[in-house]
Amino acid sequence: MFADVIIDIQHEKLDKIFQYRIPEAIGEKLEAGMEVIVPFGKGNRQIKGYVTGISETCDYDLSKVKDIAAISEQGVEIEAKLIALAAWMKQNYGGTMIQALKTVLPIKQKENAKVKKRLRLLLDRDTGERQLHYYLEKNQKARARLMAALLDDPVLEYELVTKKLNITMPVIRALEEQGVLALETEQVFRDPVKKAEGPAKQITFTDEQRHVIGRFREDYLSGERKTYLIHGVTGSGKTEVYMEMIQTVVDQGKQAIVLIPEIALTYQTVMRFYRKFGGRVSIMNSRLSPGERYDQMMRARAGEVDVMIGPRSALFTPFPDLGLIVIDEEHEPTYKSEQTPRYHARETAVRRAQMEGASVVLGSATPSMEAMYRARRGEYELFEMKNRSRMQKMAEVYTVDMREELKSGSRSILSRKLSELMADRLEKKEQIMLFLNRRGYSGFVSCRECGYVVKCPHCDVSLSVHRDGIMRCHYCGYEQPRITECPECGSRYIGEFRAGTQQIEDIVKAQFPDARVLRMDMDTTRQKDAHEKILSAFANEEADVLVGTQMIVKGHDFPNVTLVGVLAADMSLYTADYRSGERTFQLLTQAAGRAGRGERPGAAVIQTYDPGHYAIETAAAQDYEAFYEEEIRYRELMGYPPAEHLLAVHAASEDQPLLEEGCRYLKAYILRIIRSMERGGTDGRDREREGAQVIGPASPGIDKIKDVYRRVIYIKAYEYKALVGIKDKTEQYIEINTGFNKIRIQFDFDPM
Repeated sequence: MFADVIIDIQHEKLDKIFQYRIPEAIGEKLEAGMEVIVPFGKGNRQIKGYVTGISETCDYDLSKVKDIAAISEQGVEIEAKLIALAAWMKQNYGGTMIQALKTVLPIKQKENAKVKKRLRLLLDRDTGERQLHYYLEKNQKARARLMAALLDDPVLEYELVTKKLNITMPVIRALEEQGVLALETEQVFRDPVKKAEGPAKQITFTDEQRHVIGRFREDYLSGERKTYLIHGVTGSGKTEVYMEMIQTVVDQGKQAIVLIPEIALTYQTVMRFYRKFGGRVSIMNSRLSPGERYDQMMRARAGEVDVMIGPRSALFTPFPDLGLIVIDEEHEPTYKSEQTPRYHARETAVRRAQMEGASVVLGSATPSMEAMYRARRGEYELFEMKNRSRMQKMAEVYTVDMREELKSGSRSILSRKLSELMADRLEKKEQIMLFLNRRGYSGFVSCRECGYVVKCPHCDVSLSVHRDGIMRCHYCGYEQPRITECPECGSRYIGEFRAGTQQIEDIVKAQFPDARVLRMDMDTTRQKDAHEKILSAFANEEADVLVGTQMIVKGHDFPNVTLVGVLAADMSLYTADYRSGERTFQLLTQAAGRAGRGERPGAAVIQTYDPGHYAIETAAAQDYEAFYEEEIRYRELMGYPPAEHLLAVHAASEDQPLLEEGCRYLKAYILRIIRSMERGGTDGRDREREGAQVIGPASPGIDKIKDVYRRVIYIKAYEYKALVGIKDKTEQYIEINTGFNKIRIQFDFDPM
């Protein structure tokens, strides 16, 4: 038997797996994820490695393969648990082991280590004074200056010595060699949490909150480790519940990970946690430098942190004794990775918790279909919180049919109902949030006469006009000047479909000149800390109206917001995605939930061209149950997740004929696998449940991006395991067929 071993993760680049022979003495005990000692290099230096897999075959010349020296006696390292998790991810989501390891392990970038240096005097006072006298006699001025400073203060910061005393490194080295001083270095970890003053607020819990906290505590202390789903209406106080659950876990000497969907959420959320847990809280997000990210991982491993807050990647924090993983707003699509391995944080968190004896808590006002489906089947324990934490009423929701607005002569993006309510709120000095279901200053450019749409020559998507008069592709960055006549028919009636955040900002300013307007979208939040600045300004009531895209409706708590306007509510309803109804319902419910969270009642206006659609009707009624019942029937009927499982096999190549041919071969091979699976399912198992259906090859929505052609094959099956089996065999098929060398293939389970 042979073991695939990756060498000393901290120091080597993660790009090579080595094979070692497994001696009989340890063969029984060795498992993937274990730490081993192996001979490495020409000198057979004994070095630490981690087993990533075990096989019966060897890819190298057997005469050159060395034996594993021993299983490490240091017990289970944090890395070992994470490597075992990476092996599970590779198995369940596809891709290579290296890709999975790069996802889960904090990779050190040596140049990013931040060190603090200091000089320490090693002589007693009398000897030191004699030494100073000697330097003065010999006219060694720099040495004398350093010696005098050390006699005044036996420990000096390195920067002070080099910059203020103007002492060079050769002088320091000379005194070090003479045994006068020691140069000490210590790694300093950067802490990205900007501390905020103020004590934690005293909270009076509702009966619902107390029930959830009590049940969790009871289970946890009795050793039960479960996955819980908290379905709590917007404003029901889920964050306070999470903090009490974390307190229970931290009191037991364990650590907790809190996942949140957007960078925009971190500042507000972190401050609430910081006031409760102090400096034992840290954050992880993509705005941190690689050095800062690495430091947070090392602080967690060293036991300096109890709570790590961040998006998807924070799930892999190397805590030595993990007790709880919380996933807030678990319905968010950002919890699904777009890079290989295309893992989902929810399933991966449940798996990590099983491996480490931890609990998982999922929370949302609009749980994903997957989470609620599992809760209803008893796989998760369901808690419901149907009231807001301060017993405020839910916002009153008005649905405006924009077709009727148009008939009655109103052509503004802001309906008459919304304009009337905005004027009222501005007069009362209350705040307003306007949410637009898309991004950019304007949409596509089209000809009103022949219907021609201006598209990117490298990607199969329309170009968007920006304020500077340039048409840009939001996929590859291609740009060209705006056109004034149709290239197809020569008509001058060519223009853009306008509905963007900048546009709405202009309309609001024109209609309400005294209103202070802030905009939050991709363009205004590019700089580091930009989210934080905009949200802080709005929270401090420095603006009356906040206009934005999806990022403004997620999880924020502004007590003075009493009106939310949803513009183009059905923009997300007709995308080519079986989840579009669910996405629309979630967005509208979350948006309406931003209003009336303080003392004053709130209202929401939903503007739509399809007021009768069940996603819009149930969102306006804030009725999750009615939405779930309707949606799950549709999913069962069509065989979509969570009722069944779906695997997307994405193929991409610069060579279009080769891609088409490769996809035909792939589909034929997948059909062969399915037929053999169906033949194998005759031992009393359900044949229906063992089968699978293949759709495609088809367009993935956009046929070409940056001159790379794309195709997708979908496979539907009742059992997830069946899809994993198909993926494994397909990977082997691709590996042995050289024709696939010029085609990039990725697997995406239950794609988002």
